[in-house]
Amino acid sequence: MPETIIDRCEAKGLRMTGQRRTIARVLEESDDHPDVELLYTRASSRDANISIATVYRTVKLFEEAGILDKLEFGDGRARYEDAERDHHDHLIDMNSGEVIEFVDPEIEALQDKIAEKLGYRLIGHRLELYAVPKKSE
Repeated sequence: MPETIIDRCEAKGLRMTGQRRTIARVLEESDDHPDVELLYTRASSRDANISIATVYRTVKLFEEAGILDKLEFGDGRARYEDAERDHHDHLIDMNSGEVIEFVDPEIEALQDKIAEKLGYRLIGHRLELYAVPKKSE
C-alpha cells in the first residue's frame, strides 16, 4: 500500500490538483483530529487561493475513496484522520474537547473475547470513551 495520502489518492486514480495536494500534505502533517475549518485555516496559510468549499469537497472525496476516516465525537464537528494510521482508540475530554489516542491490549483482548462468546470473529472496531477529568483530591 502506498505510504502517503497523495500516493494513495493517485493509486486510486483520483485527480490530484495542487490544492488537493496541499490539503493532503496538511492532513499528513496533522497529529490531531482536524475538522474542515481547521484544515482550511492550515491549508489557506500555504495557498491563499484555497476556499473552504474546496476543503469540504476534497475531504468528502478522500473519505469516499477510503483515504480518510470521518470521526464524530458528539460536539457537532466532523473530524478527520488518515484511514491508514495504526489502530488506536479515543478518549474525548468533554470539558476541553481534547482527543487522546490510546491502545490498550486488555481492551483489545476483551473485545475479541466478547465477539467470540457471541459467535463472531471480530474484524474491526472503533472505541470512543467520553470522559471528564477527575477533580483533584
